[in-house]
Amino acid sequence: MSKSYAIGIDIGGTSLKCGVVNELGEILFSFLVSLKNVKTETEIIDLMVNAIKECTDQLKKPIVGIGIGFPGLIEEDVIIGGGVNLPGFEKLPLGKILKDLTGYNVVIDNDANLMGLAELIYGAAKDSTDAVFLTIGTGIGGAIMINKQLYSGYKNRGGELGHTVIQQNGLLCNCGGRGCLETYASVTALINYYKTQNPTSEENIDGKTIIEKYLSGEDYAIKTMQHHFDYLAAGIVNFVNIFSPEKVIIGGGISEAGQFYIDELTKRVKTFAIPVAFAHSTIVAADLGNKAGLLGACAIAFQKFEV
Repeated sequence: MSKSYAIGIDIGGTSLKCGVVNELGEILFSFLVSLKNVKTETEIIDLMVNAIKECTDQLKKPIVGIGIGFPGLIEEDVIIGGGVNLPGFEKLPLGKILKDLTGYNVVIDNDANLMGLAELIYGAAKDSTDAVFLTIGTGIGGAIMINKQLYSGYKNRGGELGHTVIQQNGLLCNCGGRGCLETYASVTALINYYKTQNPTSEENIDGKTIIEKYLSGEDYAIKTMQHHFDYLAAGIVNFVNIFSPEKVIIGGGISEAGQFYIDELTKRVKTFAIPVAFAHSTIVAADLGNKAGLLGACAIAFQKFEV
């Protein structure tokens, strides 16, 4: 019977997920807390504290600590800049604030980093030492694992795989740069491109519908998906040539489209990557789905605090 437990919190744009996980990666319980009506940073912190208390009250056993996945730039448990959908969280020592309020050790990292860590320890790359993780959604998040450790550059300022430049002087990106991978290969980019190809497209079309149209043979959707595969593969080629990972893990809802999605990317990457760099690499879909953020948050707590 497992004796070690951690609390994980995964912060999203519209909700936070909180739960308790043991060191084997088993989720004992979890729940969602809506952030839709939250107006201030303080309100979000209060909801986090209440969620932590709910976990400890239900568990009734000691925990090693609390891990938190947060969108944005994090350095030594300080939120340097938070997610665009969240109020405040600029240069905020959130780790210290939560430790003072709860009494527990707290560690915070970028949410995409922790999703990647979860896949490395519990999911698609658990038998690997080196991997690259990409989550394809509204934007493109990423994580780099080298020798079983997250790597994010000096002071945790790097690892922004979605912002590798694949088109010089290309489309303007939310980061302020131009030609970033996410402006060409995110689900947002997929939808925008489809609308440029199909003048009669419904306004609220989503990625799932485009994939359904692609699989049914619609010309607009086929052209759109080919465009998506080409640009996403170009980004992956860069990561393969630099890191030569054992696994390239593709997460986000679109990765659940089917094996054809992985096969199309593999075909392109194999064609354009340096052969010796790709020789030991495999592109795979993520295993953990929407559990990855919570599991990764707990995983980093175990890494940092478990004796």
